[in-house]
Amino acid sequence: MTNKNMSLHQDSGGLLNNAKTAEMQVQPTSETISPEPVHESLEFFYGGGAAFINIMVTFPLNKVLFRQQLHGIGVERAFAQLQREGPAMIFRGVLPPLLQKTTSTALMFGLYDQYSKMIRHQFPSIPVSSAKMLAAVFSGTSEAILVPFERVQTVLQDNRQKHYRNTIHVFKDLYSKYGIKELYRGLTPILLRNGPSNAVFFGFRHELKDLLPEAQTQTGNILNDFVSGAVLGASISTVWYPINVVKTRMMVKVGGEYLSFRQTFWNIYYERGKRLYSLFYGVHLNFSRALISWGIINASYELLKQTFTPR
Repeated sequence: MTNKNMSLHQDSGGLLNNAKTAEMQVQPTSETISPEPVHESLEFFYGGGAAFINIMVTFPLNKVLFRQQLHGIGVERAFAQLQREGPAMIFRGVLPPLLQKTTSTALMFGLYDQYSKMIRHQFPSIPVSSAKMLAAVFSGTSEAILVPFERVQTVLQDNRQKHYRNTIHVFKDLYSKYGIKELYRGLTPILLRNGPSNAVFFGFRHELKDLLPEAQTQTGNILNDFVSGAVLGASISTVWYPINVVKTRMMVKVGGEYLSFRQTFWNIYYERGKRLYSLFYGVHLNFSRALISWGIINASYELLKQTFTPR
């Protein structure tokens, strides 16, 4: 083989080796990108899983609270009502909140994560705290699409609506008789509740945990997540409690005249003797329920995230 041919052979071999080397270097890049969408979708799973755990634990307590909100009665009378109706009634109506809360909490955490990334990408100069607040308000507002689930849950929990057999029966009856608007009765108080309360929750969740003594063990870390979520969630739930009272009154009505949030508020106010504190009937039980619920949700979310996030 001549020197010229040898040179050409070496050059071609070098090009092939360089191509193979470049191909080997390019392949890992696609592999490192692929886990990101999976990680983002898992945020919805963490939120939904945390809500599922919470609903199964706290539903009976929530039912007592509902009776207090609706009838303005004490905890003893609410418990007595459920005792008279029997054990089978305790979990009557659990499917709508299970579907609604699991889905809404999945959206709450998942969309918050998505909106946060979107806002930081589109407006890189915006302060982190402002981005968090905006993302939280957007995620809370987006949750309002699930109002029909909360509407059906409210109707099923009302002991005056015993002719409804189950969730599907309520959906069909409300839609066929009154249209889609009837399923969204009570939308206004939910919008007033979800966006602002989400902003407070996501704005102070980690800050509140940082105020607690640093955990030295896994159990201690779970406990800190529970305490921070419990205190923050219970405080938010107490401040927004009168809005939930109005929401319950609006949603429990089937058919008839549609009363606005303001009209419903004043009706309750006058019915209860023009006493503002009467709008807080059941708030102590609501505080206890929220303390447990948001403690479970926050701790479960963090535990699921730690367990299932790809390493």
